[in-house]
Amino acid sequence: MSLNDFNAGDLQWRKARRSANNGACVEVAPATGRIFVRDSMDRGGQVIQYPGNSWRTFIAGAKTGLFDLDRL
Repeated sequence: MSLNDFNAGDLQWRKARRSANNGACVEVAPATGRIFVRDSMDRGGQVIQYPGNSWRTFIAGAKTGLFDLDRL
């Protein structure tokens, strides 16, 4: 499934409640078992997609600090 099967504007995009308006945010939209990701400041730009399970694994790692700079 690709974004070509959807209109990006029809997806339910959201960004983190705690995101600051500093231009460093992404928006995500779930659709048919996949997660679509885009730059919140370039909504007409490129959209990347991930399988839902890969996205959940990434989020779990981020919550535990797996990607913190002092751990890399």
